[in-house]
Amino acid sequence: MVNFSLWALLPPIYSVCTAAGLLMVYFIAVYNKNITPLGSQYSIAGNFPPASCVFSEVMNLAAFVGFFIAVFRYLQLKGKIDKPWLNISSLVVFSISSFGMTIVGNFQVFTETNIHNVGAILVFGLGTLSCWLQSYITLRVNLKNEGKMAAIARFLLSGSITLCMILYFSLMSQRLHMHASQCQWALVMMLLIFISTFAIEFRHSSFSILCTDRPGYPFHHSETSEGPM
Repeated sequence: MVNFSLWALLPPIYSVCTAAGLLMVYFIAVYNKNITPLGSQYSIAGNFPPASCVFSEVMNLAAFVGFFIAVFRYLQLKGKIDKPWLNISSLVVFSISSFGMTIVGNFQVFTETNIHNVGAILVFGLGTLSCWLQSYITLRVNLKNEGKMAAIARFLLSGSITLCMILYFSLMSQRLHMHASQCQWALVMMLLIFISTFAIEFRHSSFSILCTDRPGYPFHHSETSEGPM
């Protein structure tokens, strides 16, 4: 028997599968000679079919599962943090960032540049903000007295992610697409590593969905059970 919740496996599995999916898109694009290996002037692997089809699927699935990870994290922290607005803000920011992933995946940069760029700003900008929020929340809540060590790692990752994001948009503005693409890969991988660190706290929690045919249960039951017998 394992002595931790199997929910701890969800964040790292999510990160590994998403990274594998993105690498698959890259290798499909290289195989079909849409891009050259290790970069070219326009290293945009997910812009031409069939790679674009796989890219859309990967981003949609990643957004869907990522949203649920954010919800689970919100539920885990609910009632444990002294400033609930921080928890709510983090959930909202991560949710909008997940929606941005669907925009990036479904609107290719060469066909719908402006819409694609809006999605990229949502993913990277709000994704970075979410990392900083979660780092601060981790330190503030200090769940199971593990928060300080986890927060240090997350603050370091958040700083690295912020640096990569600034470099990415700076290089894009200078039309240095090859270097921007390499920076983007580093940014994405560090975001996935950050999400995988939620395994630290998830191993202490269990999540479930309750379905009942009795209206008001369990809320009505819990209210009446506290009354006099």
